[in-house]
Amino acid sequence: MAELRLEELTAQTIVAARNLALKPGQEAFIEPETYVHAEQDLDPAGSWPRVVLDGDDVVVGYVMGTFDPDATEDYLKAALWRVHVEADAQGSGVGRFAVKALAEEARRRGFSQITVVWASGEDGPEEFFKAVGFEVVGETPYGENLGALAL
Repeated sequence: MAELRLEELTAQTIVAARNLALKPGQEAFIEPETYVHAEQDLDPAGSWPRVVLDGDDVVVGYVMGTFDPDATEDYLKAALWRVHVEADAQGSGVGRFAVKALAEEARRRGFSQITVVWASGEDGPEEFFKAVGFEVVGETPYGENLGALAL
């Protein structure tokens, strides 16, 4: 894949980000139950939505992080909320690039780790999260995996 770059989500890129095609079965893992219940408590000021563009300025990925040092739950203080990669671009480093960018932003803001929540399943993201360095450190109240990536 050509050189990747990260840009803030804008009116020009939001439609492309929403229309990223996933592989069959991945749709079921987009929004973990834990995040559904925690979303109303998120501080919108800490939202960090970005798109990943390839060398041709095509949106090939989307990453959403959140930063809230005052969050009531530790796993919501610096968290990877979503990472989507166009089906045809999966396996080419787009997701790894997005997670690395979020980790760098978290480090810049003074955090020592980022977390992510995911449900287990055949088409789920578990292998990806482990491959980019997340380690399972627990389980959420909804039975989902809680992973952490030390910075």
